[in-house]
Amino acid sequence: MRLEYFDMIDQVASFVPAEKRIVTRSTVPSKSPVFEGHFPGHPLVPGVLLTETMAQASGYLLLALNGLSQMPFLMMVDKARFRTFVEPDAVLDVSAELVHEGSGYAATKAKITIGGKPICDAELRFRLMPFPADMRALMEARIAAIGLNPEAA
Repeated sequence: MRLEYFDMIDQVASFVPAEKRIVTRSTVPSKSPVFEGHFPGHPLVPGVLLTETMAQASGYLLLALNGLSQMPFLMMVDKARFRTFVEPDAVLDVSAELVHEGSGYAATKAKITIGGKPICDAELRFRLMPFPADMRALMEARIAAIGLNPEAA
């Protein structure tokens, strides 16, 4: 996880196309410029970055299910709940499942846990757009780096 680059997902732990579900894992860095301001002397991962982490897990799920034919863009976050703080060096398990897809939109439910303990969850909605050709190589490289196999879908 590289917070300052919005590179939130380290690896795919499981991808189950039949269940339209993904589980990813991320380790919060011990040091990051983000922590210099949030909060000095008491570093915490900002809630907006936890939301981004859930959105990225959902996005990778959607990309794998559609074979990189459509790019998901986050449009709405609903029912977001944050239960506790996330500190440096935490290992996050991030899961997402597709709950609806149609008419150019997709909805997921996502959550983050640490050691099985609930941290946060949200319902997310995405606009599915034609995949930008100039992003294909970048996304294929990123998908390979985190160990996602879209062909499994």
